[in-house]
Amino acid sequence: MKSHVLNLILFASLVSLFFAVLYQDTKRDRIRHFLKWFGILVGGAFLLGWIMYEFPKNPYF
Repeated sequence: MKSHVLNLILFASLVSLFFAVLYQDTKRDRIRHFLKWFGILVGGAFLLGWIMYEFPKNPYF
């Protein structure tokens, strides 16, 4: 994959699925847990990227 966004979505999906299967018992709870963690991971990554965009790579240049 050449896109960082696709890698992020794949990673978030796998981690969210792992947490949902590991920690929840019913199918409904697993789906809710998966969606919650997927949103946290993807949303947090975009939020952090948006915050970091404001800072220059080299502050002395």
